[in-house]
Amino acid sequence: MKPKIIKIKNRLIGQNYPCYIIAEIGSNFDGDINKAKKLIKKAKESGADAAKFQSFETNKILSKKGFENKISFQSTWKKSVWDVYKNAELPLDWIKKLNEFAKKCNIQFLSAPYHVEAVDELMKYNIPAIKIGSGEITNIEFLKYIAKQKKPIFLATGASTLKEISLAVKNIIKSGNSKLILMQATTQYPSPIHDTNLKVIEMFRHKFNLNIGYSDHTSGDTAILGSIALGACVIEKHFTLDINSEGPDHPHSLDPIRFKEMVKKIRELESALGNSKKMITKSETQTKIIQKRGIWTTKEITKGENFTKSNIDTLRPCVGLSASNFSKILQKKATKNYSAFTALK
Repeated sequence: MKPKIIKIKNRLIGQNYPCYIIAEIGSNFDGDINKAKKLIKKAKESGADAAKFQSFETNKILSKKGFENKISFQSTWKKSVWDVYKNAELPLDWIKKLNEFAKKCNIQFLSAPYHVEAVDELMKYNIPAIKIGSGEITNIEFLKYIAKQKKPIFLATGASTLKEISLAVKNIIKSGNSKLILMQATTQYPSPIHDTNLKVIEMFRHKFNLNIGYSDHTSGDTAILGSIALGACVIEKHFTLDINSEGPDHPHSLDPIRFKEMVKKIRELESALGNSKKMITKSETQTKIIQKRGIWTTKEITKGENFTKSNIDTLRPCVGLSASNFSKILQKKATKNYSAFTALK
């Protein structure tokens, strides 16, 4: 049974539909609403279906004391964890403004909320879908709250076990929301290509019978293209104006030129994937004649004479009987005279 088709405004998501492409802006607006708007506009020009941000207030998601001691995996950050998050905040009152601007640009505005107040703010403006970050996958009560909004959900699964993912899926669906897209992800920034594990996409689809997407944190677009070949119907890729800008997400993002190139490759790949039916394509109609063999006479043959290996052969082009009939023709009698090198019909 195929996963059901999910509709996000005017876009249908599922097998046999174009991949839904999310430009993950995250914190790359660098605290500037005008830069946020420019990123939305550039995302549209680069071929994205949606421009996505993150909605949170630092004091609602971090324990400041818990991050007072420097943690090894954040050793490359020049600022404290608290300050990095504070600088990445997108004020909740910007949601209305950015959503309205996205509508003018004809691109969908999305965000990943990290607490109830952020969810409520997004719902005020009828945001078409909600992304749930990997870090929230065990926050079951929060997942239920989001599920009850009845919006399509993109659920990221980075740094999670199959047991944790199964529990999250179960609770979202039990809350009355089956409009769920699971997103394979590796939660590291940037993530090593060898940790991508794209084959999980196939496993997810068979186990959960859901549409599957891929949230990418690698450099480049190799993993993105691989995910689509394996059936991802949604992809998410970090987007920036300049990869050399200072900030946690810029280095593993794509700028507008490279993002546009990635979108072009995605659309070409979708065209190349086709469907599961094996057939002779329109472009092969001449080739099948030129390159396949037919049955030809190699000598003059008189009416009543037997066809034998000494007077017929399989040769190109196939303009009559296919070479596959050769053994059937042997020892049959000619019903008329043939000149040499005549195609048997």
